[in-house]
Amino acid sequence: MIGILLTGCLLAGLTANAQAAPGSWSSQIPGLMVAMSDRASTSKMATPPTVGNIQSGQLGRVQWQFEYPHGALLNAWLCHPEQCVALTGMRGSTAALAGRAAEEPLHFRFALRPGQRPVRVQGLQLIVNYQ
Repeated sequence: MIGILLTGCLLAGLTANAQAAPGSWSSQIPGLMVAMSDRASTSKMATPPTVGNIQSGQLGRVQWQFEYPHGALLNAWLCHPEQCVALTGMRGSTAALAGRAAEEPLHFRFALRPGQRPVRVQGLQLIVNYQ
């Protein structure tokens, strides 16, 4: 009887830990043309997969990468429906969105700096960690 109770407690503990297990997903987003300085251009949404534990998960660290021609000057942001974070370069990582709902899509926003010619941004990638 004690063995059955102990086994039941262990299984309940394993199930609880499995639901809280961290995970990650990645996305490649199509490139876009950024043509204006007074209005940001928005990428297509990076939608998370519909897996069990992401529905109740929270974002952790997010890694990003994108490319544009050398010498171009752009302002860039990574956006969650509740918040946008200014990006410091063409690649990096941030924990500024940590705690936000992991099931929500993310997207990039770009704006030219004044006086810049239109720029094509490509190679947009995200790696999203959640728990």
